[in-house]
Amino acid sequence: MKPVAFQIKDIQVFQRPVTLRLPFRFGAATVTACPQAFVKVTLSIEGVEWQGASAELMVPKWFDKSPQRTQDDNFDQLRLCVLKARDAYLNEGAAQSAYGLSESATKIVIDQMLAQGHPRLVGQFGPALLDKAVADAVLRSQNQSWVSGLSQGLLGDPWSGSLKLHTANSVWLRHTVGLADRLTDAEPLTAEEDGLPNSLTQAIEAYGLKYFKLKVGGNLEADLERLAKIEAVLSKVQDYKVTLDGNETFQNAESLGVFVHALTKHEATQRLLERTLLIEQPLPRAIALEEKIPSMPLNIPVILDESDDHPDVLTKGLALGYRGISSKACKGIYRSLHSAALVQKTPHCLLSGEDLTCQAGLGVQQDTLLATSLGVQHIERNGHHYVKGFGIAPLNESNDFAKAHADLYTSSSAGVHLNVQLGQINIASLHQTGFGHQAWPDWESLDPISIKAN
Repeated sequence: MKPVAFQIKDIQVFQRPVTLRLPFRFGAATVTACPQAFVKVTLSIEGVEWQGASAELMVPKWFDKSPQRTQDDNFDQLRLCVLKARDAYLNEGAAQSAYGLSESATKIVIDQMLAQGHPRLVGQFGPALLDKAVADAVLRSQNQSWVSGLSQGLLGDPWSGSLKLHTANSVWLRHTVGLADRLTDAEPLTAEEDGLPNSLTQAIEAYGLKYFKLKVGGNLEADLERLAKIEAVLSKVQDYKVTLDGNETFQNAESLGVFVHALTKHEATQRLLERTLLIEQPLPRAIALEEKIPSMPLNIPVILDESDDHPDVLTKGLALGYRGISSKACKGIYRSLHSAALVQKTPHCLLSGEDLTCQAGLGVQQDTLLATSLGVQHIERNGHHYVKGFGIAPLNESNDFAKAHADLYTSSSAGVHLNVQLGQINIASLHQTGFGHQAWPDWESLDPISIKAN
């Protein structure tokens, strides 16, 4: 089939406050609350109107880690980008394909954001959010699911035709262990009891976890001590696997090498290293593509994440010794497709599935579907861990999602939340018409996105 041409009739952007049930500490940041952005687009295709939707959490201190900007500043940066993206996509008016629209409008938005002093990663956020909603509407117009629509070239991107696509019915959940997370019940509570696991040991017991993502802080002695404590907990889990996330905290490639070799000098951390699948973005994005990555013990791959702010990042990274990159919908669906195309033709290169606290509903569903369609078999999911279910969303919204996606969600005294069983989540219900959802947000419960004069 040919790419679907359309006219943009309307784009509405909303937000909803999200309060975390547990403090989420990564790198130098600790997040306790942030807004979630929502988009509803209306497209006209051959005279018929179709709607699509998407959502993404506006997490501070990840898109822009400048110490000069506060978390509130970060929220406003992302709001501004969403508003600029709405205007740019509306101004295009008509498009010959979803990908073509993304290419032209994204450049406009990024150039505008760069001109105002914002990083490229911030400038990608708004277009990434809109691209998901546009793709959703396009797929609905043709009565196609994400995988079937991609395979037929409905979005018009240059990669789908050659990609090996997957229709997974389940995926392993990789549980995040943040720098502020309780490891055992012997440690002091960091939040009130709410019926959901609030320590690593409780999460393992409740969810049957096998995969874990461990945040490291870049301080050698502190990291060694904490990783040894984590290993003591994980040693009771049969055949567990971990990934290590540096979140740009290492000063240079040399300090990374010192850190990893130090892990080999202690029995507990050596055992942990033997179960390590990858090390994610250890170096700051400013220098990550300037230094060669040294060979790691046990041949552990080092991959890119925050550096992924330009189409040629993975190519540059491979030349420096990196061996993969993350898929995150907040960086753009077309960035993930592009990366997957390169990964699939590059030996010993991998695409990982990472999470910026994807929330229950549109966020977690679309991101999970994107990554698993590209072959990701274990994926970091942490929205269910740091946020209680659907947060303050109205009951009718959470119940609609629970009914439409009964395999993915369950209900308990804590409300509707992700259904993790034996370390996995079931996602067969995501393979229906549209981009990963058969329920919709309660639009009336959301607030329009606005910012102070900029």
